[in-house]
Amino acid sequence: MNCNRIFNLTLALLFSSVAFGQSGASNSTPAISEESPPANPGAQTGQSGTPVSYASVSQLNGILSQIEDASKDTQADLDRLHIDRWRTDKTTKAQALTNVESIQRNLQAALPDIIAQLRSAPENLPDTFKLYRNLDALYDVLGNVVELTGAFGPRDDAQSLGNDLNIFEATRRQMAERIENLSTAKESEIVRLRTELKTARAVAPSEPPKKVIVDDTQPPPKKPATKKRTATKPKPKTTSPAATKPPAQQTQPQQNPNPQ
Repeated sequence: MNCNRIFNLTLALLFSSVAFGQSGASNSTPAISEESPPANPGAQTGQSGTPVSYASVSQLNGILSQIEDASKDTQADLDRLHIDRWRTDKTTKAQALTNVESIQRNLQAALPDIIAQLRSAPENLPDTFKLYRNLDALYDVLGNVVELTGAFGPRDDAQSLGNDLNIFEATRRQMAERIENLSTAKESEIVRLRTELKTARAVAPSEPPKKVIVDDTQPPPKKPATKKRTATKPKPKTTSPAATKPPAQQTQPQQNPNPQ
């Protein structure tokens, strides 16, 4: 296996595990989200880019279908409530109305977006845990409404909302089991990838890094070549014939041997 590919997969899985650990660090129950979470356009298949098994996708689709059906039934049951007719004080009625409005906003906006994100990345741990936390918050707030309805409202309304609450509780447990299974599988995959990465690094030949020297200095401009002047040889001087004629010999007068 390619050393770089193993390293990238290991980093991706480590990041997902860290994100999951940070999300699970809080023990307090969150309030129901009333705004849609930001979409995750980069999530495709598995977190590390590997295809997701058919069994995993089928299990998730079954849970999500139950949640969507429970959401529709709960919204319909909440619409039939007449909290203003309850025989109780205004403070209790106001609390029940606030809880009902919070549940409806979550079921209509936040929950569908979380489900869509998880369908695009079925084994994404942060999105899986986000859905679990949302179901946990829904269960707490809806449970309060069920209690108030049973105490001050019609029995049929309390029974219908109680059935919806039981479905949310069942799906919440299924999501908790799925998170545990996914975490175990991801941890095993991280250990395997670390081992393969260590083996690949040991087998790969160690080559010294090549130094690349970049010379970005500009050379000085070249001077135009000057032509060398060839020295002309002096022409030999020509002499006239008269100059070359040897001088005439002067004759000395003969002396008279017989002087007088």
